[in-house]
Amino acid sequence: MGTETQNRTTNATESEDKSFVQRWASGSISNPERTYKVLFYIVTISFLVTTLFPFYWLAVVALTPQGSLTNVGLLPNGFNPSAFVEVFTTVPFHIYMLNSVIIGLLTTALVLVLASLAGYAFGRFEFPGRTPLMLIFLAISYFPPAAFLLPLFNLFTANITFFTLPGGSEVTSPMLFNGPGAMVLPYTALFLPLSIFILTTFYSQIPDGLEDAARVEGNTRLGALFKVIMPLSAPGVATAGVLTFIAVYNEYFFAFLMTDGRVQNWGTIVWGLLSYQGRYQTSYNLMAAASLVGVIPIAILVVIAQEKIVSGLTAGGLKE
Repeated sequence: MGTETQNRTTNATESEDKSFVQRWASGSISNPERTYKVLFYIVTISFLVTTLFPFYWLAVVALTPQGSLTNVGLLPNGFNPSAFVEVFTTVPFHIYMLNSVIIGLLTTALVLVLASLAGYAFGRFEFPGRTPLMLIFLAISYFPPAAFLLPLFNLFTANITFFTLPGGSEVTSPMLFNGPGAMVLPYTALFLPLSIFILTTFYSQIPDGLEDAARVEGNTRLGALFKVIMPLSAPGVATAGVLTFIAVYNEYFFAFLMTDGRVQNWGTIVWGLLSYQGRYQTSYNLMAAASLVGVIPIAILVVIAQEKIVSGLTAGGLKE
């Protein structure tokens, strides 16, 4: 009797599970919008939790006093908001941030000018080898930065001799170490291919009649590019510029190896964060506070340019 009762209970449970699954499946088929909405909320909440939790944890660590960091939970172990002031008094962190912003702006401007010229050639002209050349540009962007470190370091520290003059003096590479050029030039080479690809897609969509009208009015091809094509491709230009600036601002490898880290020698935000790490003690609360402060320029940039970025990432793949 006990076995029969148990079997009946199991069969009833299975039938209830099947009926629930069947009801859910039939409901999803009859009302797919509700299912899409539920899935959208699940994915959105999961994305927000995984994305925003690191910032929350940084805030918890930043607000916890240095001596109370051993047993930190989901809430601060104490309350010390002065850490957001100490990050500037202990280390000139604002100067490190300014260095990163300046290097990011210089690189972005150089990348946009070169990528616009290349994107105009790839998007508006037909020439032999255009597709293989574009693939080569894209392949270069996937090269590991470490592959370029040794030759670039020798080049930027004046250790490469180009040729020797008759008098015996040597013409060597310029001394760019501890300067912005040691970072701007490698960044430009690394982030240029992606911008070329984005701008090529946009420039190829501009009707030829608009460019011809600009040419009739007396503009050269460069004039038509900067006066007509680039303004009409503003979402693509903004997307390429924002992505380049964010990548340069967050770059670690060359920023760490091409300077000695001193703020007067163009030490970037990476060196600023590492400055809170001493020989015998590391101020983790200050590092967390500095990390949150360092995100502010990127957050402001994304908020300002979010519409251009979204339209640039979505409209770039459409053809008129």
